[in-house]
Amino acid sequence: MIQHRKIKVGKKSIETFLIPLLGKNFILLKGARGYIMCGYLNLNAARKFREVAVKITGVKTIAEALKTSVHSCSPAAAKLGIVKGQPITAVLKIIA
Repeated sequence: MIQHRKIKVGKKSIETFLIPLLGKNFILLKGARGYIMCGYLNLNAARKFREVAVKITGVKTIAEALKTSVHSCSPAAAKLGIVKGQPITAVLKIIA
């Protein structure tokens, strides 16, 4: 079953999605300016489309995603100041 909820980030909100697949969960945190995804993220596609995209790894739940840090990101995300190792809570404020 797909899980969807909104979480507040200051005065804005982020949409969260968790979709159970065969053996892993697909996780997406979507803001107005960009998104954070689990290891299913294809950064080459994000680069091609010039999207603000952030990849996280090793998470199974939305709660874990909110406690992790940036694994890698697109050039468009880097232009906004997002860097490898940055806490996702800080990234949410940028992409909300």
